[in-house]
Amino acid sequence: MALPLEDRLAITELIALHGHLADEGELDHLAEVFTPDVEYDLTDFGQPTLTGLPQLVDAALTLGPGNPVAHHVTNVVIEELPDGEIRARSKGLGIRTDGSCGSVTYVDTVVRVGLGWRIARRKVEARRVPLNGAGKF
Repeated sequence: MALPLEDRLAITELIALHGHLADEGELDHLAEVFTPDVEYDLTDFGQPTLTGLPQLVDAALTLGPGNPVAHHVTNVVIEELPDGEIRARSKGLGIRTDGSCGSVTYVDTVVRVGLGWRIARRKVEARRVPLNGAGKF
């Protein structure tokens, strides 16, 4: 059965909510976005996979002024996999205090929690090379 439009909209808003909470420093509300045991994979950046909301919050607080001042998300694509798992891919743009910008791809596993949705796993993929390396570079 195809994922209903209402669920697609709720998942898209869930993904967008992360940036609002992070940018406002409302880390105590991240349970509105992530499961308590979330796996937040930062290995593309040479960092470990964070497990659970406390590790995610601690990492953000430790990074302090190194955090982006603005998280923007776009190009959300939601797909239901054959095993019933919901995967959402989106593009993230982070603006730093010096005005520089970086781009990532978020690959999220989204699960139904009660009447809503939460991200159970997020892999943050670095984007450093155009065309993901395809072409003459």
